[in-house]
Amino acid sequence: MTNVGAKSELLNVLSDVKARVQDKLGIVDFPMPQFILIGKQSVGKSRLIEALAGETFNFISGTLGSRRPTVLEFRHAAGNTTSKWFVRDPATNQWNEHLVSEVMKIVGRRHEELGETVSSQAIYVRIESQGCLDMQIVDLPGFRDFAQSQSKQDLAAKIEELDMTFMRDKRNVMLCVEQAGDAATMSSLQKCRSVDPKFERTVLIRNKLDKYYRDLTAENVNQWVMGHGDLPEGLKTFALTLPFWQEGIDPPKPFQDLRQDMNNTDLNEMKSKGLSGKYMDSIGFQNFAQFVEKKVEAMFGEAIMPVMANLKEMRDRTAKEEDGLTTELSDTDPQRILSTTRDCGVSFAMALTHVMEGVLDLEPVMNLEDELKRFHGHHQALGSTHFSALPSDDFGGLTDYIDYLRTEMQPPLATFDVEVNGGAQFRRLMNEVEIFLRFSEIAVETKKRDVIQARGVAMSSLTWRDVVVKLLSNEAHLPLQRRIRYVGERIRWFFELQKACTLEFMDKLEGTPSQNLYSPLYPKHAKLIKQNAMIRSLVFNTYDAACKRQYNQFVDLFDNMLTSIFSNPWVFLKGATSAVEEDEEKQLEDEVLPSFDDTKERIPREIESRMSTETTITRWLSEIPTEANLVDEAVDRVQMLVLRTYSFIRSQVCDQVELFSESFFKMPMMRRLEEDMANMELSEEDRQAYAVRRERLSGEITKAQANLIEVDACISRIQGFQLKVNSQPLQKRVA
Repeated sequence: MTNVGAKSELLNVLSDVKARVQDKLGIVDFPMPQFILIGKQSVGKSRLIEALAGETFNFISGTLGSRRPTVLEFRHAAGNTTSKWFVRDPATNQWNEHLVSEVMKIVGRRHEELGETVSSQAIYVRIESQGCLDMQIVDLPGFRDFAQSQSKQDLAAKIEELDMTFMRDKRNVMLCVEQAGDAATMSSLQKCRSVDPKFERTVLIRNKLDKYYRDLTAENVNQWVMGHGDLPEGLKTFALTLPFWQEGIDPPKPFQDLRQDMNNTDLNEMKSKGLSGKYMDSIGFQNFAQFVEKKVEAMFGEAIMPVMANLKEMRDRTAKEEDGLTTELSDTDPQRILSTTRDCGVSFAMALTHVMEGVLDLEPVMNLEDELKRFHGHHQALGSTHFSALPSDDFGGLTDYIDYLRTEMQPPLATFDVEVNGGAQFRRLMNEVEIFLRFSEIAVETKKRDVIQARGVAMSSLTWRDVVVKLLSNEAHLPLQRRIRYVGERIRWFFELQKACTLEFMDKLEGTPSQNLYSPLYPKHAKLIKQNAMIRSLVFNTYDAACKRQYNQFVDLFDNMLTSIFSNPWVFLKGATSAVEEDEEKQLEDEVLPSFDDTKERIPREIESRMSTETTITRWLSEIPTEANLVDEAVDRVQMLVLRTYSFIRSQVCDQVELFSESFFKMPMMRRLEEDMANMELSEEDRQAYAVRRERLSGEITKAQANLIEVDACISRIQGFQLKVNSQPLQKRVA
């Protein structure tokens, strides 16, 4: 063996690094190659392992056989007169030396404790002797083709799934052991083909070659080695005979001598059969061992750089994590805790403004259908009944309303299927709630009794104008109020959704070209909000409280406005002042500054235009008959007037719903949110929770520092080995 010491040290270095990373740092996915041994029970896997170790032993795994992987680390130690056996303690991660008999019992107990289950938690065994190769191999439980009871069939299925998990890992080289027979019936090889179709990481070992000596002739020996066409050309194969002797008696020779005898017999027999020289390197254990040595050297040599790169990346990530935890511990100091929480809240409030202005590539986003479904699902879970969930009773459900918005609405909502958030989502929301409000109707027909009852008798005479006001207040006020509450709930829910978007915006700024356009505190405060549950809870609760407050103010202001409207709709319905028609037709380029005389002429025209709606309604009122014998006609005209008046009110409210939403909800909330955040106070419970959090942070920092020490130790170990290997040629030249 060449460079045995360097090779053994390389394997020790990488093995120890892998153990530290997996066991102490808890990282399973690490770029370390390894051999895995697969095959059915009784095909000779155990004897192959003994041949690689250079001595006999027998893992006692009970009547059910092995049920977990066994990782065997073979180290060639030329100076050892006797072999040394070690088992790695899973609790301390330390190698403990044992007698070989004790090792067998330890391994057996680890298998037996599983009962009829399996585990991916491996047993680690190391052998140091002058007769073994330098390599590491994972012995997997054997496939079981035949199982009589249902429990054993279940166990066989679990074992196959466990083995396939290792086989799917592309870093693992599969040593597939089959009996030297018909290549077309090799079931374990077919499993290898399913995960490695080109056999790029599969090695076939055809055991018990001696049983086929008599069947081989000069005419068929070459075809037999090639599998009679059933073995793919790219597959690396070996045919060999492992040491055997009569069961129940001691080996007739030392095991290593038997291993060499079997190797020589295979080579001589195949040569005497006329096997071509190009196939001779695939015969016998010695050729297989040389292939394994070269493969190990290549695999682990290639693994050095990926392992080093992975460790350096892990060190940077761990150092960054430690720095973040240390910063959070400093910021949650009892003397600074309230100031830190308020600063995070103020940054969050400021960032909301940017989100509402529109930020690209921000998550989460949703289309209008998803938005409506989530909104309705939210309030169904709350059991909300204080607002109208659908714009009209004519809709059979939410799906009908969504279909209307998507396919029947004219003009269509262009952003219906567009996934947006922030200001774009708010603009789409305004369009949807306006459509919702415009569906508002007086659903109750005005009855004769209602009209007569509403007219009544008073100290002064009641006019039809008073009757219409009473009917409107009774039949139209509450339905419109319930729809306004829908608008308020939609806006409130929209703002509550923006928490995730705002936090994402703050967090993703770091390292981007846009970072310098915004406050440099955003990324820092975003990390604090994400990492510290107490800060996050306080900021989000304050934000939700602000949403609730603005919702209540929005509803109260709108309720007051509706009460005023329905108590005296005639004032509300006075037409808005507008330019006269001929002025609208003037071209913009003809406009000049008005003179004083022009202004005096404009004012009467605007007042006259403003009174047009009231004049129309007054005319309708005068046409309602007052005679008792014409009460039926009066009822019809009152019904018409109630509907017409309500349509005017509805149109005015819908035309101005965006203005009201901006004025009563959005603008007050965004202007006052920073103040709310700056005035946050900590309760005694919050302070106690912060104390608990600081204790946890101290533990996490200690763990991160320990992890950093482990990673640095791994890097130093590999770098030291590289320096040692690279310095050897120089030392030889100096000598």
